Amino acid sequence: MSTNLKPVALGLAPSFGFGDRLGLATPGHLEALRTQGGPIKGIFAQQSIREMARTKRNPTQVMTAAATTLEAAGYKDVWGSDADHLKVPADVDYTADAGFTFFTIDPSDHVDNQADSYDAATLEARFNAVKGDIAWLSQYEGKTVAVKNGPSITFDKTTLQRAAVKYGKAIAHTLSLAAYIKEAAAKRGQDYEIELSVDETPQPTTLAEHYIIADQCRQAKVKLVSLAPRYIGEFEKGVDYKGNLAEFEASLKDHAAIARELGPYKLSLHSGSDKLSIYGIFARACGGMIHVKTAGTSYLEALRVVSRHDPKLFRAIVDFSRGRYDTDKATYHVSATVEGAPAPKDVADDRKLESIYLENWADVKPGLGFTNPPRQILHCTFGSVLTHETFGPAILDVLKAHPDTHKAILAEHFGKHLIALRSGM
Repeated sequence: MSTNLKPVALGLAPSFGFGDRLGLATPGHLEALRTQGGPIKGIFAQQSIREMARTKRNPTQVMTAAATTLEAAGYKDVWGSDADHLKVPADVDYTADAGFTFFTIDPSDHVDNQADSYDAATLEARFNAVKGDIAWLSQYEGKTVAVKNGPSITFDKTTLQRAAVKYGKAIAHTLSLAAYIKEAAAKRGQDYEIELSVDETPQPTTLAEHYIIADQCRQAKVKLVSLAPRYIGEFEKGVDYKGNLAEFEASLKDHAAIARELGPYKLSLHSGSDKLSIYGIFARACGGMIHVKTAGTSYLEALRVVSRHDPKLFRAIVDFSRGRYDTDKATYHVSATVEGAPAPKDVADDRKLESIYLENWADVKPGLGFTNPPRQILHCTFGSVLTHETFGPAILDVLKAHPDTHKAILAEHFGKHLIALRSGM
């Protein structure tokens, strides 16, 4: 890989992560960024450890697919690479060896997801079990902090106990893995930056919890460029935001104030695909210091190419995905049900089947609930489809045979995302 094609640390520049599970999407991603990105920088090599396991790809393949396309296009701007959902040191080495520069720590295995639901007695017991391992309690106990141009946060007994129970072990794990990332980058002579993801929990990250997490990272001199809290509302895969937009904006402004005071660092929007209703709000509330991460939406748009050029294959994939969905959705936050979506045999028109399974990604009206989006059935089953002995190769064959369609569909799709983001910048 030539020097000018190596990914770099993007710092506080607004950034957009284009996940590519197939290794063929970068031309469309690049076209969208060139035409609609403005100041937004692209992270073209992005894949999580979980995704690589499900697609049977490795970090070098992910990096090469992006870099080769950028080289062929004569791309000269800076770009990033996201080693996503890192949980253990081996994940760091695996991705650092391939030249990744943006390392997303995922401490979700160490978060107590039920902490907000504990009654006083249970909370006290859980707190007593972990407090001996938490060194930072005395730093906040009984104190109130006034965040500049933001909220006033009081660390009363209950608030502090819940934060300790919910995130105490996760913070310790984060600091340990961040130190390992620093050493791994130094050993390889690479630049690096760190994102922390605490968004994959059922309960929102409170302002007090955000403050403690960020403050502990600051004190440990973690090179934190981005933080993804669990925001209020629902962030289901493949559909728009579900929640009250005014409440989301008010809450986000407070989180952004903390990010400015304890960083500055960007706020990150994970499960960011297709959340058009909040992109402008997100960019505006954060003053443009943002990162958005997408992944599955590129795979779904690849299936749109299949639908247009090989409708018989698309029907077979839908049938297969319906059979896999209840198993594969286990690690995802989704609401679609197989019973709520018609089987392909019951839809004679090919374009209508495409519409049912791919075009209603915006059918979630904020605050009004879901319309059982079948799009999620295809979203969650990507691993089973792509590793299938027939479907995986067949999809790649269609995409390689019709690169112009693939590029155009992706450019249009992501153009909508980038235009919505820039509306708030």
